[in-house]
This record gives sequence, structure tokens and C-alpha cells, in this order.
Amino acid sequence: MSSCADDFLEATPRTEASVESAFDTPERVEAQANGLYATIKSGAFLGGRYQVYNDVRAEEFINRLNNGVTGAWAYQHIIGGDDTYLTNFWITGYLAINRSNLFLEGLDANSSKIDPAKLLSYKGEAKFVRALTYFYLVQIYAKPYVLDNGASPGLPLRLKGETGPENNGLARSTVAQVYAQILKDLNEAEAELPANYSSGSLNTTRAHKNTAIALKTRVYLTMGNHAKVIEEGNKIVSATAPFTSPNRVAHALQPDIKTVFTNYTTTESILSMPMTNNSAPGTQNQLGYYYNGAPNGNREYYLNVNPTGITGIYTHPQFRDTDVRKTGLTATISGQRYVTKFSGVTPFVDWVPLIRYSEVLLNLAEAEATVGSETRALALLLAVHHRSDPTWVFVPASKAELIDAILTERRIELLAEGFRTNDIMRRGQAIPSIGAGALIPTTDSRYTFPIPTREFQTNPLI
Repeated sequence: MSSCADDFLEATPRTEASVESAFDTPERVEAQANGLYATIKSGAFLGGRYQVYNDVRAEEFINRLNNGVTGAWAYQHIIGGDDTYLTNFWITGYLAINRSNLFLEGLDANSSKIDPAKLLSYKGEAKFVRALTYFYLVQIYAKPYVLDNGASPGLPLRLKGETGPENNGLARSTVAQVYAQILKDLNEAEAELPANYSSGSLNTTRAHKNTAIALKTRVYLTMGNHAKVIEEGNKIVSATAPFTSPNRVAHALQPDIKTVFTNYTTTESILSMPMTNNSAPGTQNQLGYYYNGAPNGNREYYLNVNPTGITGIYTHPQFRDTDVRKTGLTATISGQRYVTKFSGVTPFVDWVPLIRYSEVLLNLAEAEATVGSETRALALLLAVHHRSDPTWVFVPASKAELIDAILTERRIELLAEGFRTNDIMRRGQAIPSIGAGALIPTTDSRYTFPIPTREFQTNPLI
């Protein structure tokens, strides 16, 4: 065919924004900000599968179906670099990082088009998402910071937006360098993010100042920098009980912990990945699908209730039979004990908690017990425990006993929320693996996940 003009063939599709016009309207900029969260909440990453892999590698759960698609290889510590789901952690994480980089560069290039307050807020969100993503990745693909103060190889630290393969080659920065960038991003994000939003839903699903502070308490705890945990924690935790946030969003424990897993937007939920029928994480990524029993779930993993050998938290004396977290958030189904925190039915749109206020209190308790006030540490521990088990009496005989009780409380409070293996590794301890039937020491190649084969194929400097 011939024509007197061909410019009509070059038109931008009406359903897409060109790179040149992506920042032309407030709606387009807002859509890009939302897209950052949409990337990390993928079921292949922080929408479910990441949390499952971290929990089932240790001692709390027993696999029922031996299905590689639902984490059996991670459970058994035989996962390889060519595993599709392990690769998806890396791909999705770096996709979120690249989108954050591109968004930041676009904001700088188009700053005159954007309201100054919104511009600052968007920058803070992009830096927060980048920091959060690097933190989740470095915990599973690199040795713990505490082993050698971060001298081990970490991750390729990509801080520029890429639109092609020209810069694929990038060597790994050290663990310390990755953590330094995470903290730089979080400190800048704290300054740039808004104090709060107009609704509980937005306060739970988008980063604000307290979100960045809360994450810093976890990052510093992972680095073993307890003094900084206390410094950051004091910004959002009152000096004495009842412990609440005195600044900005009024974070507080809910009277009944079961509420947190049915009403997703309380002030206890600092950051969650929201799910809807039209935006679910995908069947074999969903927390309810993995942990809950029929008819609500597929019963992939049940609780380890063995009283001998590698024991789980369920039989620990601190997790008493009167504890609401046991009576209300676990259940016996077909003769096995299951976690029922995520009790929705298909398509399993339970929101995925990433940061809860109870975790912040326990972060602060562990830091206080280690380098600060043991009195305050005990009060923080009791605030979390007594919420679900008010008659428990605990008088620690030593600092070591107090710290051990706080670490045990984390296992109870954060069960099935993706913390267990990372909590073991951040203290430089061996992983007690039910699936492997052995302790996995820090020197074992299975201790961290292997960097995906795909990265070696595309990055010659890895």
C-alpha cells in the first residue's frame, strides 16, 4: 500500500503514556507511584511467596505434599539457581528497583510540572520502595551482616534507571555497601515522606514517615546496631506503657490480635500488601492457600508440634494453651495443627502484613535488653505477650534469659509472617531445618539462596 503520509502510523496508543508525556498530568505521576507498590506486592515476591520460603526453611512447619511448586525445595534446602520461583524473587525485586530509579530520574527531569509537596512525597516513596526491596533481597542472597560487619559479597547495587541491556554488567557490592544505601534511602525517605495520609487504608498501604522509621528499626537490628534501634524506635514508641506512637500516625497494639487479620487498616498495621479479587497474588503464592486447612486452604504446611528433636514454637512453654494466638489463630484440621491467621477463601485476598507495630515493640525490646534498659525491655515484651495471654508471669533471672524470651516472643507473635529464617540468620546462627533434617551452619552453601542462573547469563561481572 502507498500513502501520501505515514505520520498517522506513529501515533502513541491511547491506552499508554509515552515516556515524554508520562509526567504531564498528576494522574499519570500518581499511577507511576502506585506502580511501585504493585510491583513489590506481586505474589512472586512480597505478596506471599517470599514470606513462605523464609518460614518453611526452618523449624516451625512440616511440609505435607512435597510439591516443588509450593516451596518443597526451599523447605528441603535443595533449591538451585535455576529454580523459577527463586529467580522470580530476583527478577521482581530488581524490576521494582529499576522502576524506582526511573521514577526518581523522571521526577527530577519534570520537577517543574509537579506540585512541590507531592514531588517530595513521591521521591520519598520511591526511595522507600528501593530500600525495602534491597533489604529483602540482601537478607536471602548474601551472608548476614553480623558475621563480618558486612564484608561479604552482597548484591549488584543498581541506582540508575535502565531501559536496555547496555549496563547489565555490574559486580556485587559488599553487604555493608548495600546496607549503607538502604539506610541512606530510608533516612532521606523519612525527611521527604508525608506525616500521614487521609485514611487508615492509605496509612497502611503507602509509606509515610513512621513507615520508614519502623523499617529502620528492623534494618539496624539486622546489623546488630542496637543503639540505633533504640534511637529510631523512640521516635514512634512512647517511653512507658501503654506503648503507642506519640508522633504522626498513632500506632498502637489492638486489644485483640485477631482483629489485625480481619481489619487490615488498624493503627497496628504499619505496612501491608493489599489484595482484592481483581488483584490477588495468584493461587500458589497466597498465604491462606499454604497454611490454612480445608476448605479454606490447601494445607501445604502444618505446624511442627513434635516434642523432641528439632522442635517448633508451638510446643514451647512460653506459647501457652491459653494464648489467643494459639486458641484463635491456629486450629486442628484432619489431625494436624494449622495456622489460621490468613483465613480467607479462594481467591485468598488476605492482606499480607510486612510491618506491624508489635514487631517494632519487639525490635525495641531486644535492643533495650542488649544495650539499654532491661526494665523497659521487659515492659515491652509483656505488652506484646499480655495482649494475647494476660496471665503469663515472667521474671527473668538474667539478661540472657530476657533476650531469649524476647526472641521466643518473636517466633510466637510473627509466626507465618515471613520472619523466622531471617531472624535466625541476622544473629549468625545455624538454621535448624526440619526439611533437611539437620542444622545448616553459616559455612554451608545452602545457608543463603543461590544467585539465579539467569543473572550469571546476563551479567558478566556478577
